[in-house]
Amino acid sequence: MERLEVLKTYKIYIGGKFPRTESGRFYNPLNSKGEQLGNICLSSRKDVRNSVVAARKAFGGWSERAANNRGQILYRIAEMLEGRKTQFIEELMFQGSTKKAAENEVNVSIDRLIYYAGWSDKYMQVLGSINPVASSHFNFSMHVPMGVIGVVADQTTSLIGLVSNIAPVIAGGNTCVVLSAENLPLCAITFAEVLNSSDVPGGVVNILTGSPAEMIKPLTTHMDVNGMVYSGNDRSTIKKLKESSALNLKRIMTYDEDWIKADAQNLYMLSDCQEVKTTWHPIENIGGATSSY
Repeated sequence: MERLEVLKTYKIYIGGKFPRTESGRFYNPLNSKGEQLGNICLSSRKDVRNSVVAARKAFGGWSERAANNRGQILYRIAEMLEGRKTQFIEELMFQGSTKKAAENEVNVSIDRLIYYAGWSDKYMQVLGSINPVASSHFNFSMHVPMGVIGVVADQTTSLIGLVSNIAPVIAGGNTCVVLSAENLPLCAITFAEVLNSSDVPGGVVNILTGSPAEMIKPLTTHMDVNGMVYSGNDRSTIKKLKESSALNLKRIMTYDEDWIKADAQNLYMLSDCQEVKTTWHPIENIGGATSSY
């Protein structure tokens, strides 16, 4: 008798755990050969809400960590990804990539994590400033994390678009809820396994599979989400994001990049998810000298 293949069930990733979707639903995306990629969780609005709760709970501890420690953790993610290159390459090829393209995508993903790891303890110095003011004060501007960021990952790539969106968000001290590529979901959950076995605290990154069209509205309208990152150029989706975000004036960041290219990584993707905090410090002139108090 011909043996029936047992498809792997890919769970979602919320709060450092791998639950099945609350709805109990799943779907079976196909590759170019018509083969089923697996049993993929079809996440619901309840999963979105649970992810936001987990992300908010993790935000305080993550944002207060030393910047160089966040950089070390991103570097550790890159190390873990390096150790599982073969698995990611195989998954990319199963989803339709050539071996050469798959190897390049994994290598660029590793390098991108290291790139943002290097910025973790440097971006404040580069982006911050001392501002001229017409009073007896020092005036400093510095960048602080926004909070919980919703991420709609690139739908045309499985790994590099996901990594390119997550890395700058968490390097700057934010936490995130990520909607992965609907039809190329395998690397998203395998990357969640990498995160879970590295030093990333539970809840810092939460990854949901399923239909972004179904999850975008509950994520964008959630009052505890501070900003949204959208990777793509679908005008109807961008319009939906902007309309939904008006409820609590979320910042919407949209990127339409070829994520494999080197210029798809830059400091400004990190600063886009930051708020500028200005501090006034009084000074006093004493006998021609300036002192602070």
